[in-house]
Amino acid sequence: MAQINVAELFKQTRRKLKLNWIAGLNGGANLLTSGTVTKPTLALIGHLNFVHPNRVQVLGCAEMDYLRSLKPAHSDAAIENLFSTDLAAVIVANNEAVPESLIEAANNNNTPLFTTPLNSPELMDFLSHFLAQAVAESISMHGVFMEVQGFGAFIKGDPAIGKSELALELISRGHRLIADDVVDFFRISPERIEGRCPELLQDFLEVRGLGVLNIRAMFGDNSVKPSKPLDLIIQLEMADKLALESLDRLNIKALHEKVLGVSISKVQIPIAAGRNIAVLVEVAIRNHMLLLRGINATKQFTQRQQREMKKFNLSD
Repeated sequence: MAQINVAELFKQTRRKLKLNWIAGLNGGANLLTSGTVTKPTLALIGHLNFVHPNRVQVLGCAEMDYLRSLKPAHSDAAIENLFSTDLAAVIVANNEAVPESLIEAANNNNTPLFTTPLNSPELMDFLSHFLAQAVAESISMHGVFMEVQGFGAFIKGDPAIGKSELALELISRGHRLIADDVVDFFRISPERIEGRCPELLQDFLEVRGLGVLNIRAMFGDNSVKPSKPLDLIIQLEMADKLALESLDRLNIKALHEKVLGVSISKVQIPIAAGRNIAVLVEVAIRNHMLLLRGINATKQFTQRQQREMKKFNLSD
């Protein structure tokens, strides 16, 4: 499970969320290990099972009104209740006035306390989306990740088989590079994998004989992209490995590969002299689009063949 600390969360979202860090300045290293953002209304009343550790807790108008309605002793007890679990951070929304007891508790517990003028639903929606991606389960894989005709295509194969050269050809044909050599994949939802380029490698493509190329500088801003959902895996294999002579071309099985537990469609492309692999990749993507729409060319051809055979049999 990926992690992000509160200081990094503040750095990346403070402008968008208009955050002001007012207390708990020593808690920047607190780790966030869950993408869930909660409003602990019930926790303020005493139900501690509704306060989850290592999460961001948002206090909106209802929570602050409740605190203000309490007598000082009861308010202090409610705030102590709130901080009795290992919170990562607390955010007071709607520019609500922050009581001194809340600031004191945040400092005593080294829990960052932020304020924002945003309303709590808007704040929670943004934070939930941000944290879901920041703490998503991840894996790094070797290959080239491209956006081809709007689809995320991960090209993999043995070293020196020509992945980067293929990527360069696709870029020259108007497609976009996401990552070369190492791709970080994140499971951002139960059925969705997103591929991202490590920061060190952004914009760069290494091609044997040419060295490291800056694709953005060479082909323009539209030739690169920082991330893309993974739609299709393209496995490059030498033709002799696939034993083409024994391949039943009318009974090709649909291939899949699991990435972080999610099944991803997969296509094997044989590499041989004279084959235009870039065109084959484009056609593989187009065929994948048709399959998603329920159009299976192999099945259509087989059905047509069977109809013709039945006609022939009847004529006999």
